[in-house]
Formats: sequence, C-alpha cells, structure tokens
Amino acid sequence: MFEYFPGNYVWNLGVVAALNSGGLIDEVDRACRPIREAAARGSDAGTPDFLRAWTALTDQLVTQAEQAEKAGHTRTAGELYFRATNYLCQAERMLAHSDPHRLPTYRRVLELAQKSFDLRDSLVSRVAIPYEGTTLPAYLSLAPATGTGPAPVIVLVNGLDSTKEHMYTSAHWRELADRGISCLMLDQPGTGEALRLQGLTARIDAEAWAGAAVDWLETRSEVDNSRIGIAGWSLGGYYAPRAAAFEKRFALCVAWGANHNWGAVQRRRLEREGERPVPHYWEHVLWVWGHDDLAEFITFADGVHLDGVVEKITVPFLVAHGENDRQIPLEYAHRSYDQAVNSPRRELRVFTPEEGATEHIGLDHLPHVSTFIADWVTGTFEWLSRVRSF
Repeated sequence: MFEYFPGNYVWNLGVVAALNSGGLIDEVDRACRPIREAAARGSDAGTPDFLRAWTALTDQLVTQAEQAEKAGHTRTAGELYFRATNYLCQAERMLAHSDPHRLPTYRRVLELAQKSFDLRDSLVSRVAIPYEGTTLPAYLSLAPATGTGPAPVIVLVNGLDSTKEHMYTSAHWRELADRGISCLMLDQPGTGEALRLQGLTARIDAEAWAGAAVDWLETRSEVDNSRIGIAGWSLGGYYAPRAAAFEKRFALCVAWGANHNWGAVQRRRLEREGERPVPHYWEHVLWVWGHDDLAEFITFADGVHLDGVVEKITVPFLVAHGENDRQIPLEYAHRSYDQAVNSPRRELRVFTPEEGATEHIGLDHLPHVSTFIADWVTGTFEWLSRVRSF
C-alpha cells in the first residue's frame, strides 16, 4: 500500500481510499503535507489536525465549484463538489464519536453529495427505505437500462465505519450502471446517516434490514425482482452473507472482504494483533453497536460470525479478499468459501501483491476489485437468467 505517512496504517488507508475514489494526488498531497508531523504522533492524537487540513482543501474546492456554477460551468462544478465530498467524507471517518465536529462535518458531507448529484450524476438520487417505524437513508443509482424496462439491482452495504457517501465516491455504482445494473447504496443500522443522525445501531440479524430493502425494491417498476443481489464490504462481508443466508429473495451475494468471524477479530484487537480501520477504535465500535461496556460488548461480539450461517446460502456467492489484508485474516476468506457448500456457484478470488488490491477490501487498488466484482455480478445475473429460462 502507498504509505504517505510511514507507520500510520489508519491514515494511510484514508489517503489511498481518497486517491482510489476519484481524488487527485496533487490535492491530497497539499492537504497531507502540513500534517506529516501530526501523523507521527499516532492515528488517534492527530485527528483534529487531519480534519483541519482536509477541511481546508474541501473549502478551496467548494469555492471553486461555486465560481464555476455561477459562470454556468455546471459540469466542472459537479466534479469539484464530487471531490470535495470524497475528501471531507474521509476526514469525517477519522473523528471520534465524541468529537463535536463529527455531526456538523457529516451534515456538510450530505450537502456536498447532493450538489454532486444535481450537477454531475443525475442518475443518483436520495431515497428512504421504510424500516421498523422509521426509514433507512440510501442513494439509488438507476442504470440507463431502466429506460427500456426493469433492470437487476445490487444492494451495496457498509462496513464498520463507511457510509453511503463512500460508496458513491467509490464509483462502484457506475461500474454496475455501465453494465446495465442499478445499485442501492444503503446506510444500514450502525452505519452512515442511519447511525449518525437517527441513532440506529447495528444488529447481528442483518436479514431484518436487508429484507426491508428488498420489500422496497419490489415496489419499484425499474427493478427486476428476480435479480436483486447483495454485496457488502469490510464488516459488510459479514452482513451480506448473513442476509443472503436468511433472506431468500436475494439472487446472489458478494463478500467484499471476508469477515467470517468478526467477534474473534475483536479479541485479537484487544491483544493488539492486526490493524484497526479507524482511530479511537473502541469508542467507535461501542457507538456502532449501541454498547457502553467494553467487556460486555466483547462477549456480545462473539455472536458476530458466519459459522453455521454460510451453509444456508443457496445462491451464487463470491468471496473477494486481499492476500495482505492486515485487518481480516485471509483464512476467513477460505472459511467462508469452504462452508458455503450449498451455493450453486461459488468463487473465491484472492488479490495478490503482484496485481495490487491486496490490502483490506482492496483499497490499495480499489478500481481493480470494483471492476472484477461488477463483471462477476454481471456474468452471474446472466447465468441466472439462462438457468431460469430452461
């Protein structure tokens, strides 16, 4: 992985995520250069410096975007708003739950994303999924193919610390759209806006909120109800297989990073084994799951695993994992694949250092993983159509 800040894994992850989600190296360098010294103090201590530096870059781009918009250069303005969304989203991800800047920063991310939709990506819109007396926030990308009839769709779900805005800037939805597939980018409980603004915490039984997403999609005339798939990255590599195992309306499943036993990973992290995805880690984890006692939470987290679960997956299943994933052991990818014995079409794809995308969810070469998954999804939906036609 490209390491702008030697020895600071968490900050480096943010840098490569930004660069591989439409960021420009000159802009990232200008933001990061003044905080090299802060990075040496550790991922937790320097987060206020990180926010200030990346907010300054965001402010600069927003000023340029406003000027371009006034001049009638809407495409240019949209591109600037898109990159501003990307950078501020990465900075917000670094903040502690208790940081007073967290919510105002995230609200600004939402505003910038909407400006980007309006001026750059008109096929993406904000939607709300009915769920247990409230709604789950999401972005819906409609593939151009929906202009001539219903299209297949992927429900894309978050990990521990990502948001639907990370999904948007990753451009995976565009890879799918170019292949005739729509994408629902979901902030499920415990993530993104659902957590930050609505207080909806994570739950082990992912099929509950995943089923609500399917219920809503089935009401949309643009959706081919027989071809609704689910893909989840990072901790979504637990959520998506769990959902597909128990919500039988999903036609396929992708574990974008095999999080087969997340509970065991937490015990390893208590022993300082493996890398953590965000600063202020335990504060973040307790917030996501709605706990306030770490010892009690660790016992609870033992239930976040896929043993006895992936055997219930009866649809095509892809496990994609980086060989050098420093957060989630590669052995978990093999475990998810080996146990998915009832999937009619399963595949394990391990990305190597020689090709890149070998780190956690392939963030070091995200477009490489994104296109592979998009191609697999496309081919699998086509295979399902052929099988069902007999």
